[in-house]
Amino acid sequence: MAVSENTTSETSAEAPKPLQPPRRIPKLRHLQTLGTAFLVLGVLVVWASTALEDEPITMAIGVGEAAPRFDVTPDLTVLVIGLVMTIAGLVALADRWTGRYAAVGLLVSAILLLPLLVVLSVGLSGAPQTNILTLAAEALRRGTPIALGALAGLWCERSGVINIGIEGMMLAGAGIGFLSYTMVFGGVPGLGLVGAVLVAVLTGGLMAALHAMLCVTFKTDQIVSGVVINLLALGLTSFLRREILLPADATSAPTLPQIDLLVLSDLPVVGPLFSGRPIFFTMFLAVLVTHIVLFRSRWGLRVRSVGEKPHAAETAGLNVVKLRYQAVIVGGLLAGLGGAWFSLETVGGFDDGMTQGNGFIALAAMIFGKWRPWSAFGGAMLFGLASSIGTRIQLLGVEVGDFPIPPQFMQAFPYVVTIIVLAGAIGRAVPPAAIGQPYEPSR
Repeated sequence: MAVSENTTSETSAEAPKPLQPPRRIPKLRHLQTLGTAFLVLGVLVVWASTALEDEPITMAIGVGEAAPRFDVTPDLTVLVIGLVMTIAGLVALADRWTGRYAAVGLLVSAILLLPLLVVLSVGLSGAPQTNILTLAAEALRRGTPIALGALAGLWCERSGVINIGIEGMMLAGAGIGFLSYTMVFGGVPGLGLVGAVLVAVLTGGLMAALHAMLCVTFKTDQIVSGVVINLLALGLTSFLRREILLPADATSAPTLPQIDLLVLSDLPVVGPLFSGRPIFFTMFLAVLVTHIVLFRSRWGLRVRSVGEKPHAAETAGLNVVKLRYQAVIVGGLLAGLGGAWFSLETVGGFDDGMTQGNGFIALAAMIFGKWRPWSAFGGAMLFGLASSIGTRIQLLGVEVGDFPIPPQFMQAFPYVVTIIVLAGAIGRAVPPAAIGQPYEPSR
């Protein structure tokens, strides 16, 4: 027994000490991360206010003599906004103690970003005035393809199919739609343009059908399938342009005509908001119809059910494969219409890669809108406003010091906004439960 006790004591004495777990570096929470970003931005904005003059600028809201106008002092306005952002950032960093005030402060700071950009751009340019309503009308116009692309992604992903091929569907619709307009319909306005738009819409639907076949039938990885759609559209449209359009010198054509809504376009102040082109007005109708069909109809309920619990939907007697095909193709039709906006409504021509990443921005708008039509529309208009502000800054010839802001920065501005918005949306936007999961029938 003594030997046993000694052995036990020696063993216990020689036993290695348990390893201490490494100390973890505390991670910033979601509000703290955003608070850090706004704190840095607020300090930069306060510093930028020192470069502005104290001469007031006039902000007009609308056209005509009845349009309201008000004066804004650039340096004081930018200074106040910068201080608000700085304080909001500090409050968010201390969110353990500030509670709901942290989120409110960040929300106010995010809302102030848009007036900040307008005042800052006009103040740096030296322009005496600017028109807010014109800027809003331009934002609605530029947000049209993004809203249509967001609806396309919404239809696909509500049914459980990831769609990063929106860019390719839009590009194919833009290219083949313009090709049919010039080579098939003879570039004749009127019915020729209508036929070309229909071809663009059908092209987007065909590309979506290919995506559905790869993802639903052959169960290909849905991300890979979307990349294939994008690369296919890029190569196909570039080939058709080089081999058909350029040799035939078919590089430009008339666009869809301007439409003025009867009485609304004649209103004294807000009249410009009711003047636009057909696809622009169709976009609003598409958002409304999508909301009604997806959330107020039996078929829309079935589409949403196969995106959440496909096997439960199958138990209820629904054809999951058929419903997913239908939803993805509907999304492709909307993406094709968004592509027609570029070549047939805006430019009157086609260039390689002319969609310029708007399909990916549409995905960001969809996520920002939490897979709901009107919220996604709001996100699309936010990106449209960012694009229009970037163009406005470039046209005004804004300079920082003695150096003009390069146009490449203005072109990248909508994508910077995309990153910022997604950084704020990630963690709170919950996708459909069955998204990206291949469906295997039970029987």
